[in-house]
Amino acid sequence: MFGKLKERFEKFLNEKNFVTDCLAKIEEKTGVHRRYVATGSVSFIGLYLVFGYGASLLCNLIGFVYPAYFSIKAIESSNKEDDTKWLTYWVVYGIFSVAEFFSDIFLYWFPFYYAGKCLFLLWCMAPVAWNGSQILYNRLVRPFFLKHQASVDSVVNELSGQAIHAAESLTRGATKLVTDHALGHPKSQ
Repeated sequence: MFGKLKERFEKFLNEKNFVTDCLAKIEEKTGVHRRYVATGSVSFIGLYLVFGYGASLLCNLIGFVYPAYFSIKAIESSNKEDDTKWLTYWVVYGIFSVAEFFSDIFLYWFPFYYAGKCLFLLWCMAPVAWNGSQILYNRLVRPFFLKHQASVDSVVNELSGQAIHAAESLTRGATKLVTDHALGHPKSQ
């Protein structure tokens, strides 16, 4: 298993992408092989997530920057499959973020919480067959959504109607106030 993981790591380091381009520049300037630079960087980030100040920010950046970049690339491509992949990630990320909001006060006290959270987010964005966002969406989110879709749609429609009514009332009131002020009418009591 370790040999297979090492082989995949070496294969990744020799692919042409943004990360490997940066590693190549570092390798060229320092003379340190990119394998060691990548291993050192991953080790540093891992240790920082465990012991560092601001681990929450780093973890959230990891969970946001890479997916945001590839989401933009997916939008700009003509391939629908990558759009679906990243939309699925963002649905799972959103659900996770809401759940984390309510549980974070307890969870962040646990050792290795941010390292675990980062591993979870990496699993959700990983370009592998066992991608976390695909698994969670297909096994949890989609069945729940399909079961409750009609009731959620009716609540959303009702709230939309109420929001439109409130916006129209607010607009009418603001328009009347501006018109009365512009015409010099006294403020009605």
